[in-house]
Amino acid sequence: MKGTLWLAWRQQRVLVVCGAAVLVAAAALAAYFRSGMLDDLRSGLFDHCGPGPLYCSGPGDGLPRFLDVEPLRLLGGLNIALPVLVGMFWGAPLLGRDRELGTHRMVLTQGVSRAQWFASRFALAAVGTVALSGSLALLFRWWWEPAVNRSYGVFWYEAPALTGSGPATVAAALFGLTVGTLAGLLTRRVLSAMAWTLLVTGAVAAAVQWTHRARLLVPPHAYVSDGWQPKPPMGDKWSTGNYGLITASGHREDVLNCPYPSGRELKECMTRHGYTARFYEANPPGDYWTFQWIDTALLGGLALGLTAVAVLLLRRRV
Repeated sequence: MKGTLWLAWRQQRVLVVCGAAVLVAAAALAAYFRSGMLDDLRSGLFDHCGPGPLYCSGPGDGLPRFLDVEPLRLLGGLNIALPVLVGMFWGAPLLGRDRELGTHRMVLTQGVSRAQWFASRFALAAVGTVALSGSLALLFRWWWEPAVNRSYGVFWYEAPALTGSGPATVAAALFGLTVGTLAGLLTRRVLSAMAWTLLVTGAVAAAVQWTHRARLLVPPHAYVSDGWQPKPPMGDKWSTGNYGLITASGHREDVLNCPYPSGRELKECMTRHGYTARFYEANPPGDYWTFQWIDTALLGGLALGLTAVAVLLLRRRV
């Protein structure tokens, strides 16, 4: 290792070590709490619990039973916050520190081109970001697997699982890195770059969560049943909360027009109002990967676009 890559390593080695320390600590905690989760599952306390959103109650006391999944949710929360943290503390100083102190001028007078100066720093940071975010996403998945989509565990559509696992976690972290890098290039002040990174990545993260809740990019499926028979259990589908009744013409109306769960009363009410079926809207668990790949494409595309903008601005800003 020599030249600009050696210099980039010397400037970023503390961040690399900090990232490795976070990963080691997260892995140790995951191993500890996952072992306790498996012990609880082997105890037989949850053997009678089926999939679905309904709470699993104890046969004796009737109280809801849950696994200790709060540490798992915290890991998911860390993965959600990772783009902001990477962008502020790795991306913003990447070019911003040299720009603020003026040390880049000395480097560029040693026969190093602007492209080399940028590429060595950004490539090392990008590799570190992919390694850290990918490892944390895989760690979440490994920890989550024993209680995936169970009433006593974590469902696929909860934010810690939907946003804090899978390839979208890596794409989001790279997006945060590129935002911080571009902010450092434009502002020339590390603190200003960190503030802009926090604002932009936070706004994009909130927008992504909104698209999930609104099902803007992944429309829900409509499930239709005859109405008077008990409908199949929701299971691990992600309900929109949109329920209703269907007329002979296919028009959908409010479920409160016939507020009966099933049976003779519901059948009579539906016949009286001319309803032929009832429906509800939900996303099946297979849509987890649809959400993942859409988020990966969007955030990865934004990361590539911002990187291209930074490259184009190098000659003007450095």
